[in-house]
Amino acid sequence: MLRALALVLIIEGLMPFIAPRRWRGFLLQVAELDVRALRIMGFTFITVGALALNFL
Repeated sequence: MLRALALVLIIEGLMPFIAPRRWRGFLLQVAELDVRALRIMGFTFITVGALALNFL
């Protein structure tokens, strides 16, 4: 479980490290989304992640 968390941190850190200006712009766009859109996006990420984990 700790290895999975470490891998998530590495992957999440790639974009701010490689393209910080684009990352900031992306975060500003996400901050403007309504709650329903954020929930749908979160559910989609969870579903895709669970399916990928299942197939791997």
